Amino acid sequence: MKHLKNLASAISQDGDNDAANEHRRHKRVAIPLLGRFMRESKHEYPCKLNDISAGGMAVSSPVAVRVGERIIAYFDHIGGLEGTVVRNFDGGFAMTLNITAHKREKLAAQLTWLLNKDITEGIEQRRHERFVFSEKASTLELLPGVITECELLDVSISGASVATQSRPPIGSEVILGKLRSLVMRHHDKGIGVQFIDIQEPEALRKHFF
Repeated sequence: MKHLKNLASAISQDGDNDAANEHRRHKRVAIPLLGRFMRESKHEYPCKLNDISAGGMAVSSPVAVRVGERIIAYFDHIGGLEGTVVRNFDGGFAMTLNITAHKREKLAAQLTWLLNKDITEGIEQRRHERFVFSEKASTLELLPGVITECELLDVSISGASVATQSRPPIGSEVILGKLRSLVMRHHDKGIGVQFIDIQEPEALRKHFF
């Protein structure tokens, strides 16, 4: 437990609000979590947390955002976080967190718990284990009543890769089989989707096997 206490201390260290010192002041940890974020325009988009500290985080996003823009993000196990975009990178953005000292301490405890859970239970391996298919047929509902055939390339409990000629907009909602999903990316053969609700392995077998 000693290394967890040290980690919590490192994560929760606070200092001034200079974003240039964020890397030195706070220890960033990689905790991939699925979530959503809201822009100043009030539009919401799916996202994935890449890494986070008590001072900031990096997020994979299907849309580009503006440096200086205020963002409100929500992730399972962490809750809502508000901050300001400080830089963009290919496929996402980094933001500083505008939170109180109390919220920062609570966040540090949550991150430490998640890291410990990941180590002891292997949640990341289970979350992203993918099953590869060979020409597994399914259906893709693009709009209410607009259904097209597709082929599953691979699937995990958090999402799937689908072969289809359709290219629904990134961030739009579709239904793969019977699962509500969000379009996260386009690729050569079709699209990658994120399930709106994380699926248990038994549910995947029911829907796709």
